[in-house]
Amino acid sequence: MKLFFLVLVFLAGSVNALHPIIIKGTRFFDKVTQEQFFVKGVSYQPRTNHVLIDPLADPVACRRDSALMAHLGLNVIRVYEVDPANNHDECMKSFADAGIYILLDIATPKFSVNRARPEYDVRLLQAYRATIDAFGDYNNIFAFLAGNEVTNDKTNTLASAYVKAGVRDIKRYLRDTRRYIPVGYANNDDGDIRDAIRDYFSCGDPDDQVDFFGVNLYEWCGKSTFEKSGYADRTREFDKFNKPVFLTEYGCNLVSPREFGEVEAIYSPAMTGVWSGGVVYEWTQENNNYGLVQQNPTNLTLLPDYTNLKDALSRVSPHKTHLQDAPESGQEQVDCPGLSEVWKASSILPPTPLNETCTCAKQNVVCTASDKIPDIEDRTTGIDSNSSLVVGAQIDMLCGLVSCEAIGGDASAGLYGVYSGCSPKQKLSLLYNEYATMTGTCDFDGFALEATPHRTSEDCSNKDKNRVFRPKPSLVTPTEAVAGRLRPSIILVVGLVLVFMLC
Repeated sequence: MKLFFLVLVFLAGSVNALHPIIIKGTRFFDKVTQEQFFVKGVSYQPRTNHVLIDPLADPVACRRDSALMAHLGLNVIRVYEVDPANNHDECMKSFADAGIYILLDIATPKFSVNRARPEYDVRLLQAYRATIDAFGDYNNIFAFLAGNEVTNDKTNTLASAYVKAGVRDIKRYLRDTRRYIPVGYANNDDGDIRDAIRDYFSCGDPDDQVDFFGVNLYEWCGKSTFEKSGYADRTREFDKFNKPVFLTEYGCNLVSPREFGEVEAIYSPAMTGVWSGGVVYEWTQENNNYGLVQQNPTNLTLLPDYTNLKDALSRVSPHKTHLQDAPESGQEQVDCPGLSEVWKASSILPPTPLNETCTCAKQNVVCTASDKIPDIEDRTTGIDSNSSLVVGAQIDMLCGLVSCEAIGGDASAGLYGVYSGCSPKQKLSLLYNEYATMTGTCDFDGFALEATPHRTSEDCSNKDKNRVFRPKPSLVTPTEAVAGRLRPSIILVVGLVLVFMLC
């Protein structure tokens, strides 16, 4: 009954008066009131049977939860995954009426850079743009996150080059089509790379840099202190940082229920000169035991963590700087980290994936991927891992037979092929074509089939001048030897078979 009463009281007095958030120096500000903005947030990604759902497409849940969050004293929710095809108007209005902004992860588990095998292609850029198109016009979009803990230790730093390329293209698309919305990255605070990754995403061309930096920090556990927890060390490390920084996740649960003693520190003068607040992990109780509320199909129960967080937030009131009094920046331009045993990613980023280039090249082939190759390019269903394995195995096999320079990339050297931004299936078609022009063979157990070129002379690589590698002509233009029907090359085929048998 108390829960129902709280929701009714909120709904009776709701308003819709949120303004865009902007950045000056190291702080966030309300664009209209020009008052400094501190994040008081919670992660919001309810699961059903351990499956992620779109939490901003359930109007009933949004009305209920936004009221409870307003009562808690929150002004931001972090949402990790949405479906751009859904309608989000009612949910976005419910949260706006509650005075709550959305921090939205634009890179999702379905569409993001794979740290184990990083690439940045037309599928990812299409998915990022679809999310911007779906949410870019809402005033209560606080910011977008272009990546979350993608590089999480020194073994996978190359992935950051591809994530940062996404940052650049997301910012460019927003600049061309929408209002200003900050774009950032959320880091896991690994001790080996925390300095390098912070500097990497903040160095170079301003158009390539993040607008803010997030840290997922779980160092404060139980009855700790500012110094003992490590919060003091992290604060000193960002003391001269030239962008806003806040905790994109916090709330260690080694001691449960959580008392949230760190809240007092986060919004105290010891941290507010550097940090802009934080996001508690998380709203609903899941198997990992971080929830503020327990949700089931028929009702919702407030857990002790909810009450403890409310008490902690009610006791803080950070001093706010006015926009006109804020300095422009915390320090001068950041230097990019040099290559080392710890950091491998070059400051030279992958180019923007161009579907025009990839489509042009695919229309030139005489041997293409067949329907037996799974289509893993659908932005609504995500990048299927099983399908990716099939395509990946074919590409790996072909790269042992023909040059893969044109489709590959070297993020350490900062070199990227003309077609490195094409989808895996497009790349596979180009490799089948390369092999076919060499051998006159197009089959591969039904994975490839003959095709009729639509063009005969256009150099597709000319559609983007920002590539480093240049392709061999056979990758983009049918040669005279195979312009008609494919001719078998018996000697080459037999030779390859013998090589495989000997191996």
